[in-house]
Amino acid sequence: MSPAGPDAFNHALHTANNWLADIASAFDTSDRRYTQRTLRAWLHALRDRLTVESAVKFGAQLPELLRGIYYDGWEPCKVPAKYGVDQYIQRFATQAGISPAQVPATASTITQVIGEHMAPGQLSQALAELPTHLRATVTGTAGIPRAATAGEPTRAAQDRIARIEDQVSNLTAAVRALAHGLEEGQITGAGIDQTHVARAARHADEILIAAGAQPTR
Repeated sequence: MSPAGPDAFNHALHTANNWLADIASAFDTSDRRYTQRTLRAWLHALRDRLTVESAVKFGAQLPELLRGIYYDGWEPCKVPAKYGVDQYIQRFATQAGISPAQVPATASTITQVIGEHMAPGQLSQALAELPTHLRATVTGTAGIPRAATAGEPTRAAQDRIARIEDQVSNLTAAVRALAHGLEEGQITGAGIDQTHVARAARHADEILIAAGAQPTR
């Protein structure tokens, strides 16, 4: 039987059903549509918060049929979407058809089940790219009290750090775009082809403007 034959499809279907069954069991429900909606919301909310490279790397670890759900409607040119906890909760609730109050527990339950199906480190590597408070919501650790540590950043400081991390990420993407354009520039008798330079500068500006930063010019 060829890899693309019925046996391969049946195996893919069986694997996807196992994931869905385990998520349904974790929710103690037999409602298949609810399970699919919440998983879809979880996958899309994570996918769109990641860079293109990280999103593709994570998607490669999913079962084939769930990978189709994961990529459905994806627009690589619009990611990563820089939303925080409140936006994540509202987005998840709308797509899953649940109340915002249910999102943290629902998301963390799915996170736990998916983590059990993936090899160690695969899920945590993707989650590590999320801002601290959003990651805590997705993993279900946001409401866990703990003793304060001397020198530990306050919540306001952590928020500022998360914003700075996002700004650095945007600036890095803009610099890469500019550098790539310069590398493509051809050396002429008068120097570097300014058309490539101008195009690269515009691309860098677009990245910064989309992120709410000041343009390079």
